[in-house]
Amino acid sequence: MIYSRLILPLVKPALTTVVLFEFLWRWNDFMGPLIYLRDEILFPIALGLRRFLSLYQAQWSLLMAASAVFTIPIVILFFFVQKTFIEGIAITGMKG
Repeated sequence: MIYSRLILPLVKPALTTVVLFEFLWRWNDFMGPLIYLRDEILFPIALGLRRFLSLYQAQWSLLMAASAVFTIPIVILFFFVQKTFIEGIAITGMKG
């Protein structure tokens, strides 16, 4: 009860920021999956973009379109956590 009413509202901006940054880290990870994944079906989109580049001899218009699609989930996630993320930045700038 104390946790949900007192601590959680105070930690919510910091927790949201950690979740956002962790998602971005995992979403953009290139070297990790390249090292431990062998099946191309399991590759993340970052590796898929690189394979797309070498597969089609650098058709830049298609690569830029795929990169734009790659950023859509990041933008959607930011819109959902924007209020809490900005609140966390504003709180850290205050003097206690």
